[in-house]
Amino acid sequence: MEKMAALVRKNAPPKPGLAPDNDLPREYWEALLADPRADAKPASSSGGTLRLSQIPQHILRVGCRRCARVVEIQKADAARLYGPDALWKDVGQRLLDNTCTQRTGRHEEDGCWPTFE
Repeated sequence: MEKMAALVRKNAPPKPGLAPDNDLPREYWEALLADPRADAKPASSSGGTLRLSQIPQHILRVGCRRCARVVEIQKADAARLYGPDALWKDVGQRLLDNTCTQRTGRHEEDGCWPTFE
């Protein structure tokens, strides 16, 4: 019996893993924040965070990752309809939602998933 117990102790992991409700170690967070990608900016200049007046393109395009539909609007028309201070993210989502074909009746599943170009 003692030989079996010694064998089990020898094969046991030296340190137990984290429980789901435990905090992650401080070293993990330090490594994560020290990563140069932590301060990276979005790849696209019109990635949704800009206001309409800040976007240099004349044609704005938003696509749906779910149904592969693409909606285009001229920047002047978007500014006239939604105002020059409207966020492109909000305008693009509204454009997709107004013509969405993926309606299931469930709030979690309804609507399009925008991708800004």
